[in-house]
Amino acid sequence: MKEFITDRLVIRRFKTDDWKDLYEYMCIPNVIFYEPYEVFNEEDSVNAAKNRETQGEESCFWAVCLKEDNKMIGNLYFQKQEPEDFMTWEIGYVFNPKYYGRGYATEASFKMLEYAFEELKAHRITAGVNMNNTKSWRLLERLKMRREGLFLQNVFFKKTADGKPIWHDSYRYGMLASEWFENKSKYSKVTTFEF
Repeated sequence: MKEFITDRLVIRRFKTDDWKDLYEYMCIPNVIFYEPYEVFNEEDSVNAAKNRETQGEESCFWAVCLKEDNKMIGNLYFQKQEPEDFMTWEIGYVFNPKYYGRGYATEASFKMLEYAFEELKAHRITAGVNMNNTKSWRLLERLKMRREGLFLQNVFFKKTADGKPIWHDSYRYGMLASEWFENKSKYSKVTTFEF
């Protein structure tokens, strides 16, 4: 089964045993505030980890673990978009706030971009982010992804108590294979990135 090794991380497929580490951060309201799901309880975490493991190579989720002790500190979302002929993938990430500010999310995302462009021969990688999620869109800009637009009230994940959508404005980011290869020599060592 495929896995990626960076200076400090192992990026691998989920295992059912990851549920405790998953629960550690998915139970925090601020962590999932911009995500399309509610806070996880322990049962949700067990089911999510098991489901992600069962999907195997078909899963769009990757566990991000510290190389030193295999502690899962976050996860990446990485999925091919339709139509498949366009060779476009979308990337996203959710990390445990105990590990913010050390560059782990950027290091893991950088490795996934490298895999996408250099092994999968992706034409384009995209990411969507709530315009108020400053740390997230700054991470995308550190990766040299280009802000392509601002979409007003284009998505909602939650509703008010009386059933009305809570609309979000979002930025859309993208990177072409040509931009990846052009910028590759300009990247700093990823462990110097912050997030």
